[in-house]
Amino acid sequence: MDSNSVAPLIFILSPGVDPMQALLLFAQKMDYSEKFDSISLGQGQGPIALTMIRKAQNEGSWVCLQNCHLATSWMPALEKICDNFDPTNTHSNFRIWLTSYPSAQFPVSILQNGVKMTNEAPEGLQQSLIRSYTSDPVCEPDFYESCQGKEQIFAKLLFGITFFHAVVQERRKFGPIGWNIPYGFNESDYLISIHQLQMYVMEYADIPYEAVTYLTGECNYGGRVTDNWDRRALNTLLAEYINPDVVFNPDYSLVEDDRAFTLPLRYDYREFIKFIDSLPASPTPEVFGLHSNAGITRNLNDTGMLLEAMLLVKGEAVGGDSGKSDQLIYTIAHDINSKVPPPFDLDAAMTKYPTEYTESMNTVLVQEMERFNRLLRVISGTLVAIQKAIKGVVAMSPELEALYNSLLISRIPAAWAKVSYPSLKPLGSYVNDFLERIKFLHMWYLNGKPPNFWLSGFFFTQAFLTGAMQNYARRYTIPIDQLVYDFKILKVDKTQDPPSNGVYVYGLFLEGARWDRKSHSLAEQYPKILSDTMPLIWIVPCRKEELNEGGRYVCPLYKTTERKGVLSTTGHSTNYVLPILIETRKPTKHWVKRGVALMCQLSD
Repeated sequence: MDSNSVAPLIFILSPGVDPMQALLLFAQKMDYSEKFDSISLGQGQGPIALTMIRKAQNEGSWVCLQNCHLATSWMPALEKICDNFDPTNTHSNFRIWLTSYPSAQFPVSILQNGVKMTNEAPEGLQQSLIRSYTSDPVCEPDFYESCQGKEQIFAKLLFGITFFHAVVQERRKFGPIGWNIPYGFNESDYLISIHQLQMYVMEYADIPYEAVTYLTGECNYGGRVTDNWDRRALNTLLAEYINPDVVFNPDYSLVEDDRAFTLPLRYDYREFIKFIDSLPASPTPEVFGLHSNAGITRNLNDTGMLLEAMLLVKGEAVGGDSGKSDQLIYTIAHDINSKVPPPFDLDAAMTKYPTEYTESMNTVLVQEMERFNRLLRVISGTLVAIQKAIKGVVAMSPELEALYNSLLISRIPAAWAKVSYPSLKPLGSYVNDFLERIKFLHMWYLNGKPPNFWLSGFFFTQAFLTGAMQNYARRYTIPIDQLVYDFKILKVDKTQDPPSNGVYVYGLFLEGARWDRKSHSLAEQYPKILSDTMPLIWIVPCRKEELNEGGRYVCPLYKTTERKGVLSTTGHSTNYVLPILIETRKPTKHWVKRGVALMCQLSD
């Protein structure tokens, strides 16, 4: 009712929400389904959208331009089109609908003149289930009771997919332990999944569970998933909610060891609404497959986001007295710079550790020194420059001002991060970690190849792992592409004797579980202890056909707790290192749902 022919109607999108289904139903209700066109914007779609708009303007129909944030280069043209809307050249029944995520490139004038709408995804598991069951098509008897003779099967599997939809949405709130990448699963994924379920239940005598889980997990929801480890978690969760036990086992619970999530025996619509109302309003993380400690992780993430937002609102340079701030930054810069050692002597290193066919670790050491030298020079150079700028010897450039602000709030400066190894640590912890890495390489240079390698201390971890495999391949004259890594977790943290093959590594942290040193396998975390230190791990190359996983959990290793990174040519994130096989007494799917992973370094 607030709209008119010259005012655009703008849907501001949020993760997990797709207004198109509701808009199509509204168009049908208003008798406009035959006079409604939509297009998803992107490369080359601008001229087609313009033709649609001109036609709708003249005929008095509706047009919807989806995902305006994906066509930023065409936004000025759209702004011009909307500015030219006038009652004299526009039919009174014409409406233009726009959907967009918040974007700095979205034209301000369209926002000012348009009608803004947003529809946030419901908060909480119970609210999400209620919304799905009180919205089309689930609330319609024509859909809910459509599978004559198989009403119970359809009702239970329908709830399984609805529960799955709510769980994948809620896991986003737990950060990387829930999903490595926070995907925008939305209503369209859910709707296509339940319509496919309806089709399979109606048309097949025996329910093809594999087909339902494949289409839902790999195509509808999995089509958004770009991370292989997230895909594994998604399919593991779905298998818990779509299986014969959900339909035929009256004691089956959707949540492990929680009787509150056992489905009702009767399958009519009202029973399921009552069942949803009986669920806890604030479920524990275990409902989503996670350990209770994940609740602490979620709260820490929320607190961090709140503090980040406060810094943005108030401005990063929040010091009161500029004179005191200058003195503080000068002291910090001088203190860090006094601890930073001079760069490594690469010529001496190459002389002492020359490139050898039988010892790839010599090359690894020299390359690591080279990378750390670059970072050493940047850190030392910027710290000297900021001290001079505070004294007034040189001008305070925008780069130095950014460095000043970062030091003031104990954050790694952007100038350092550009040439640094990935790290989420605050400034003090980062400097200590950096100095430890330098010391590790220096001791290697002085004393020769160490018996135990600090895996987390490498700038480029993959180069070290490749070096270990090259040594093995050359010693036994095996083509390197026929080799893979096997892993053995030892009972000690350090040893003085290097292995005959492979390498001993230390310095890894386990998140989502702990390592039980008595049973020598994965175990549940202790309350309020969010990570565990792993003992020495023996990484030994072997032929592919000789590797036996033996029921071990395939655990991804990441450089930082953020887990996500830029997608590289290998199809993995740049934050990902390799999978490590870890002994477990529980089924591996339990740890997949827990989001168990190894980290090279923590965030504190």
